Amino acid sequence: MNETTYDLCDRSLFTEGPPLDLFRELREHTPVAHFPEPDGPGFWGVFRYDDVVEVSRHPQQFASAPAVFIQDPADPTVTQELLINQDPPKHTKLRKLVNRGFTPRQINALEPHVREIVVGLLDHAQAMGSFDLVHDLAVELPLAVIAEMVGVPHEERHQVFAWTERMMSNDDDDQAAVQADAQIAIGEMFAYADQLIASRVDGDGTDLLSVLLRADVDGEALSQFEVDVFFMLLMNAGSETTRNLITGGTLALFEHPEQRARLAANPDLLPSAIEEMLRWVTPVMHFRRTAQEDLEIAGQSIAAGDKVVMWYTSANRDDAQFPDAATFDVARTPNDHVAFGAGGPHFCLGASLARLEARILFEELLARMPTLEQAGDPVRLKSNFINGIKSLPVRLA
Repeated sequence: MNETTYDLCDRSLFTEGPPLDLFRELREHTPVAHFPEPDGPGFWGVFRYDDVVEVSRHPQQFASAPAVFIQDPADPTVTQELLINQDPPKHTKLRKLVNRGFTPRQINALEPHVREIVVGLLDHAQAMGSFDLVHDLAVELPLAVIAEMVGVPHEERHQVFAWTERMMSNDDDDQAAVQADAQIAIGEMFAYADQLIASRVDGDGTDLLSVLLRADVDGEALSQFEVDVFFMLLMNAGSETTRNLITGGTLALFEHPEQRARLAANPDLLPSAIEEMLRWVTPVMHFRRTAQEDLEIAGQSIAAGDKVVMWYTSANRDDAQFPDAATFDVARTPNDHVAFGAGGPHFCLGASLARLEARILFEELLARMPTLEQAGDPVRLKSNFINGIKSLPVRLA
């Protein structure tokens, strides 16, 4: 067995961001290695691009159930209902319920309204002169958009965001307390969702919550609990990851001024620049699968029931796939990154929405704030799951 002494569950390894040097070493020497896990059997880490794609695209061999997180949940009642923790055919049926809200046509139709939101946020930021990129911009855009899509009243969106933060971005060192608080936040969010459901149960609204209430799977309506879980997933995924793309992408431009100047001089590069930001940042660093049979990955024997963790952030720095992968290049093409997953049934539902939000944000930001500069060090989220930044002070020079 390719055992390693590194502990990828130790969040201190991620204090300054993903441990990219370690990932490079693993890709080169032990691309499939076994790691310890607190209070668990351990897991196999997969670090090369081709191997991550192989695992991702074979759900019959590598299942999402019982969980896509490294550690099994203490209480699986909620997690087993999450779309991301399910496999075909149920996953396929449930995903179709919300797919219509994320089609390219539906997303493109949002562009004028998203631009209106961005312009309003930038007007407010310009008036301040100095502001926090995370709190005043990167959080607000995706939160406003997903809240409206799901059906959360605008004035209540920050309360919902506070619950998602307690579930996804609480990096207190007392992890037992973090988990306990996350369970409380889930209960509070479900109670709130139940209030929204009660106000819509007989309506004909077009928001995603109303759509879910009218939906059926194999002739049966979703239970209130299933709708609650869908609500939680949509609000979490719709706000957390895009805000980290925006923040991490802006920081990458600060750290690579020649690329920022290149992009500002040629805005037509923005679509490729967004893809490069996605590769460079990789907001979700990993997801797990569970082997359904005895098999091999890159010559390494894996037993049925073993946990297999795909490290997207490592795959996106694999020189075998991305020439000169350690270079940030706003014109990089092709750029088949795995920041939204590596294909297969779990490819990110909100990929088109995230790309739209990021494109419009950077179009307006580069045009309206050409003198924006970093005004302090970023405060990073201490997490081995979300590559996030909690605060990034900026100012107009």
